[in-house]
Amino acid sequence: MTIKIQKIKTINELITEGANLFADAGLYFGHGTDNTLDEASYIVLGITKNLPLDNEQILSSEVSVDEQQKVLDAFERRIVERIPAAYLVGEAWFAGLPFFVDNNVLVPRSPFAELIEDRFAPWVDSSKINSILDLCTGSGCIGIASAFSFPEAKVDLADISALALNVANKNIQRHKLADRIEAIESDLFEGLANRQYDLIISNPPYVGHEELSNLPDEFYKEPQLGLDGGVSGLELVHNILVKAPEYLKEGGVLYVEVGNTDEALQQCYPVVPFLWQEFEYGGHGVFMLTKEQLLKYHTLFQAKLA
Repeated sequence: MTIKIQKIKTINELITEGANLFADAGLYFGHGTDNTLDEASYIVLGITKNLPLDNEQILSSEVSVDEQQKVLDAFERRIVERIPAAYLVGEAWFAGLPFFVDNNVLVPRSPFAELIEDRFAPWVDSSKINSILDLCTGSGCIGIASAFSFPEAKVDLADISALALNVANKNIQRHKLADRIEAIESDLFEGLANRQYDLIISNPPYVGHEELSNLPDEFYKEPQLGLDGGVSGLELVHNILVKAPEYLKEGGVLYVEVGNTDEALQQCYPVVPFLWQEFEYGGHGVFMLTKEQLLKYHTLFQAKLA
């Protein structure tokens, strides 16, 4: 398909055109938006550099021929190639902050944003958080957003993917946080010897193979390394549960997102008192455990790993 420029259009007209095209194309929405209008708005406003939208009068502004063609090309790629909008724009928003993204990292969409904005209250004493680890960081959005919520804390971003860390480093520079944040190439905890943290946050790959095989096309444009959690989806989670207490300071806490594998995880460890988080704005499958709890049930976690 080829979408042609018919005349000079306003931002609002382009958004309407995109929404109509997306509705006819039967796209999947789940990478930051959940409907055709928001998806089209994100592309148009992103390409025309109007995000965030501070003044709705901008919607009646005319779009130059050059930018209009970029928008229409993005619409076409969204439809034909099923590329998530954030990759087309090169930017995603998380916890109210903009992040550079490309197809080497997952599109930010974690419910961790709500916990970060609330500074993990009431389960964390924010005055005692001086060191944070964002494990399996991808774009770095979780760790960077945490650095803003905990302005006194040092933050490490760890990921096995050097390509993902390149993206994370761009975002560290973008937000001028190089004095407090370090990006580290590490297979889970392996590259973090002798480091300990007050707070470990992790959004690891947790999609099981059955679920992975049935995902919409848009998910296959993302790095599968960031999604594939093994046959059960819990392969990395079991490892994290075993090894995390070694990297937590006394009184430290661990938060992990496991998404749709939450029930499977609880069934694996029926006696473990996972504190499942509740979200006002949607989302599920995030638990919290203290270092003391991780040590108490270490034998169970170790047995599952074996």
